Amino acid sequence: MSEKIKIGITIGDVNGIGLEVIIKSLVDSRVLEYFTPIVYGSTKVASFHRKAIGIQDFSFNVISSPEQANSKRPNMINCWQEDVKITLGEQNEVGGKYAFLSLERAVEDLNAGKIDALVTAPINKHNIQQDGFEFPGHTEYLQAKTASEDVLMFMISDELRIGVVTGHIPVKEIAANITQESIVEKLKMMNQSLRTDFWIQKPKIAVLGLNPHAGDNGLIGTEDDEIIRPAIEKATQEGVFCFGPYPADGFFASDTYTKFDGVLAMYHDQGLIPFKHIASRKGVNFTAGLPVVRTSPDHGTGYDIAGKNIASHESFMEAIFTAVHIVNRRREQAELSANPLAFRRLSRDRD
Repeated sequence: MSEKIKIGITIGDVNGIGLEVIIKSLVDSRVLEYFTPIVYGSTKVASFHRKAIGIQDFSFNVISSPEQANSKRPNMINCWQEDVKITLGEQNEVGGKYAFLSLERAVEDLNAGKIDALVTAPINKHNIQQDGFEFPGHTEYLQAKTASEDVLMFMISDELRIGVVTGHIPVKEIAANITQESIVEKLKMMNQSLRTDFWIQKPKIAVLGLNPHAGDNGLIGTEDDEIIRPAIEKATQEGVFCFGPYPADGFFASDTYTKFDGVLAMYHDQGLIPFKHIASRKGVNFTAGLPVVRTSPDHGTGYDIAGKNIASHESFMEAIFTAVHIVNRRREQAELSANPLAFRRLSRDRD
């Protein structure tokens, strides 16, 4: 029997709900049948959060490296030894400092192949800024640390998979950052991820317009006709089965999204607002295009509910199991690619 998948987990902001949803996700020992969790943080900080939410019968197995992980226990690597002053619900430099220490150590092990995937608890994009982390968020940090040319923020749920062309940038800069090349590249990445990570042999992808009514034939902006349509044509010529541009409001209001395997939005809120409504606390943020697997829940630090034992861990659990499934699919894909005859048979059966 092959070794269980090792899932590295970062704790995020120590003043937020990260450790609460982590503990709630791991307290049921039945989940350990599917993966071995390795949390990067501090047992002292974890104990504080455990007591805050009133969970008694739970503890971490302390290890110094993933090779020592106990497959039948939640494991923790202590990334620092000093005491931490936790002020639940407060945004401060303490939360950012220790969120980065957790992330930095986990990414080192991820790149070294010591863990099979990474699930990140929420950080605060402001207080985490420091030497070593000068990025808008997790996505850009991981892109740099894995030397990836480009990545795709890909939001995943049972009902909808949606990626964005532009991520964490000001609204006033969106139009200038949308080019034919960037759209084509994101479409190719989404197409490849749908095939490799989700085993959809011929994905059907919808592309949203930038302007209201997708430009309304040039009356409300020219980007849709001059940039997005040619990009769709070029991607189609390169083997991507894609359509659009669709006006975003009608596309979601009419449930047209249900007819596609993936959707490419032009900017962050255009994609994430409908996604978070449709996913209903079960959404997952997956970074496609990396040589490693990284997921996270689709919510933030939750300062307003930190320590109150009301944070839902549904999205975090979905993030863990999405990572497990993607690792398994990539492994199987690699095995099948090494055996072309078996791969062709499986592809024919699925088609």
